[in-house]
Amino acid sequence: MKTLPEPPAAVPAPADVPLTAEELQLGARNHAMPLEMLAIDRSPAGMHYLLIHFDVPVIDAGSWRLRIGGAVRRPLEFTLAQLQAREQRTLAVTLECAGNGRSLLKPRPIGQPWLHGGVGTAEWTGTPLAPLLEEAGVEPDAVDIVFTGADRGIQGGEEQDYARSLPVSEALSPDVLLAYAMNGAPLPPQHGFPVRLVVPGWYGMASVKWLAGIEARTRPFTGFQQIQSYCYKTDETDPGEPVTRMKVRALMVPPGIPDFLTRHRLVDSGPVLLHGRAWSGRAPIQRVQVAVDGVWSDARLDAPEGEFAWRGWSFHWQAEPGEHELMCRAVDALVRIQPQEPEWNWLGMGNNAVQKMAVTVRTAR
Repeated sequence: MKTLPEPPAAVPAPADVPLTAEELQLGARNHAMPLEMLAIDRSPAGMHYLLIHFDVPVIDAGSWRLRIGGAVRRPLEFTLAQLQAREQRTLAVTLECAGNGRSLLKPRPIGQPWLHGGVGTAEWTGTPLAPLLEEAGVEPDAVDIVFTGADRGIQGGEEQDYARSLPVSEALSPDVLLAYAMNGAPLPPQHGFPVRLVVPGWYGMASVKWLAGIEARTRPFTGFQQIQSYCYKTDETDPGEPVTRMKVRALMVPPGIPDFLTRHRLVDSGPVLLHGRAWSGRAPIQRVQVAVDGVWSDARLDAPEGEFAWRGWSFHWQAEPGEHELMCRAVDALVRIQPQEPEWNWLGMGNNAVQKMAVTVRTAR
């Protein structure tokens, strides 16, 4: 059997911090995908993870306009109907919040208190962005394309519209969409109606919702969400490295039945089919392994469902009575592997440590 590479060592961290009332409020406004939804190929709109930075804007589709300007030769403006009349593509895309797994870090960084469920896979329908940028004629000295949403608020003491940028080369990818439909239906308000950006392979912060404007810039964009909020930092003063593409990851459908409060799993002894999904924003999934009480074995991979969608996997476990720990991990084609323990950072970004699940197996009745 081929030996897997050693994952990076975890960064030691001090004691945990208590959950704050503000984080409980965030947790009530936003929501995770229940892990049992890993059993289906596409996440229904109401089950797909959701993160809303400020307020959901109420937008009239008839009066909505999308403007493309800045360092372009010909500024453009589009109605929703005009975008819908252009070339149409539908892509299955897995989106994961960059902070998914934040609450599993110690000490726990303050923020949206994600465990594992900040993920989902939907079919997004829209028109490719690249032809619009080509029609507008992005100037040769442009370096960033800035995407601004209609949601506005205060973060880090700064009043702002939610805005993110992509390098021109990334924005011109043929797979970046201006999406107006999700799973065959118009975008729900919470998912960016009437139009949102979808950037396959990148963490979800890049896929700006409630899109209001697109601007080419000749200098790097330095907005709050670009250089302060979504970075890998060692401490508060570290400028950090920007968060970009999703790290390799596998998650498991919790087997058996749960305890209501703790979600601890109860499974009957005998054959148990373990299954889940795996994804990576940089390369196709090459391998998934499952560990039962620390012993790793290869899982079976399903056929790929598209270049940007998660990949199913399964593993047959002969469950013996007693207490057990299950884990799963993925490896992509670049031989990137999940670490055994979380890699701590100040903002709690990109935690792709292996999923661990305690299971009690009872004698089959």
